[in-house]
Amino acid sequence: MKILHLLASPFWSGPAENVALLALAQREAGHEVTVAVDRRRTEVASEEPAVPRFEALGLLDEGGLELSVKSRPWKVWSDTRRLRARSVDVVHAHFTHDHLVARWGRPRGAVLIRSVHASRSLRASLPHADAYTVPSSSLITRLVGRRVRVLPPLVDPMFRPAEEREALRKEMGLTGAPLVGMVSTFQASRRHALGVEAFARLRQKNAGARLVLVGDGGLVEPVREQVRGLGLEEGVTFAGYQQGEAFARWLRALDEVWVLGLGNDWSARAAAQARASGVRVVAVEEGNLPSLADALVEELTPEAVVAASESGAGARVAHPSNARIAADVIALYEQARAER
Repeated sequence: MKILHLLASPFWSGPAENVALLALAQREAGHEVTVAVDRRRTEVASEEPAVPRFEALGLLDEGGLELSVKSRPWKVWSDTRRLRARSVDVVHAHFTHDHLVARWGRPRGAVLIRSVHASRSLRASLPHADAYTVPSSSLITRLVGRRVRVLPPLVDPMFRPAEEREALRKEMGLTGAPLVGMVSTFQASRRHALGVEAFARLRQKNAGARLVLVGDGGLVEPVREQVRGLGLEEGVTFAGYQQGEAFARWLRALDEVWVLGLGNDWSARAAAQARASGVRVVAVEEGNLPSLADALVEELTPEAVVAASESGAGARVAHPSNARIAADVIALYEQARAER
């Protein structure tokens, strides 16, 4: 099967890694797969660019699509014409812009699949597709009458438990127990302020506790101010932005990850990565987090976060492999092709 994924973003963030892992798993299953990304926005100052990543994986589509929300109207029209001239079996759109281009430029005989990665994309104006995926089962009811399947987060093999966690911590200069982390961009939806407040209460009970904050973003400095204001400087490590194997090392060094909010990827990939790394997950009931959390935070208060952290609860459900997820998506494609 010849598959073209459309991802109108220049960033290696949000759904980009999940799309790449899905495409790789589909290719490993014997399909011809490429990914078209935003080729207009080449200057990406604050985030890692997507083009080099997809290029290194051998997935980058070179079909001439600009595929950008910043495209001029005539460039969007050009994209629809270029896409219509392609010979593919499946066009898999991941953002609204992709969906609109594919809706008007669908190649002859191709099926159109739309992945919804965040609940805000589920609007009454959602264009037609032959099938859809959503990041969590709670969103299926919003697509009643349409062919839909859950697309869970895929996990890179580099996320694995530490062979010697204590040795790894020593190497990284990390001390304290429990070692709690938050691994996300510093933005309001991720609720770092709530995490710091909760950690302050946890540290009152356990002076040896340490909080590791991995990531960057616009709210780093306000969170630093909050940490200083609570007198927590000795117990909090700001690890900055990490990527690739470096990020995986930080993650596997932790005892527990707090996921207190999601951004534009409701599949909750960070929680799946933590689980694969042998790290306990404490999370709010948002997106796909309930299916990945060891303990759920019952309300958005510091006390509830600490209670979930101290509960000792653990999940027993194994996360599906990338190959299994890819096979399920291919089955969705085949069903859509058979029923057109």
